[in-house]
Amino acid sequence: MKLLSQIKKDLEFNQNLYNLIEILKEIAITQYRFLEQKIKIFENIFAALGDIFELLQIGNFLHPLLQTANRQPGVIALTSDVGLLGGLNMSIMNQAIKEAETNRAKLIIIGEKGQIYAQESGLPYVIFKGVKDETRFIQAQELRDYILKEELNGRLGELKMVYPFALSIVSQQVKTLQLFPFSKPEQFQTITPTLAELEVILESRLSDILEYWIYLYLGQKFFQIFGLARLAELSARFIHLEGSKTKIEQLNKELKLQYFRQRHELIDRNMRELFAARLAFK
Repeated sequence: MKLLSQIKKDLEFNQNLYNLIEILKEIAITQYRFLEQKIKIFENIFAALGDIFELLQIGNFLHPLLQTANRQPGVIALTSDVGLLGGLNMSIMNQAIKEAETNRAKLIIIGEKGQIYAQESGLPYVIFKGVKDETRFIQAQELRDYILKEELNGRLGELKMVYPFALSIVSQQVKTLQLFPFSKPEQFQTITPTLAELEVILESRLSDILEYWIYLYLGQKFFQIFGLARLAELSARFIHLEGSKTKIEQLNKELKLQYFRQRHELIDRNMRELFAARLAFK
């Protein structure tokens, strides 16, 4: 049984830790709100690119980015290197590893924390550095360039991406996005349906236009996903901190009960001893 002095020290330590967690939680909320307003989705630009997709009838064109049969599939797993996200990283890697094992796919991991899970699975993988806010755009370009090179050289076929997505500050989920074989994304609605009736003169080869179209789309899509994943990280951190705060509250409650129980027992024992000594003295 702990001494009263030790219980009191534990209570003081837990209270300080509780205050620290409360500060970290407020920081996570502030960062989430700031990043939520900062992230921009350029849907109008890609709606216009969607018109070009329809205009040139690219969907009917034979190209390795549109047809991926007889090539090794791939799975991209986007994990985070920041702390307090073990559960989220585990969910991402479990889903990515399951996809890789089922389809015998090549595993492409973003983040060193994800590498730990891949090593345990025994699957071969390619590793990229974890995404940082200040280098998010450059890292999106690096991943895009690598993926397009592998696809065009026939070393990759069907490709999926597993990443975290924040529904709100208190909720997130793991999503899977189909990247290849490439098709016009559903959200790209044709702004001017009559474009398909026009006669178009192409100054570049259709394959070059297609590759550049996908080059633009993938770069922006990876950049967007990296930002959304960062929101999910902050959401997961907030939930983890909230759970830690609840555990400390419960622990403090138990320590206080233990403290007052022992203190009352000590007072009661001292009173009995004092009363017994008084009787003996008389």
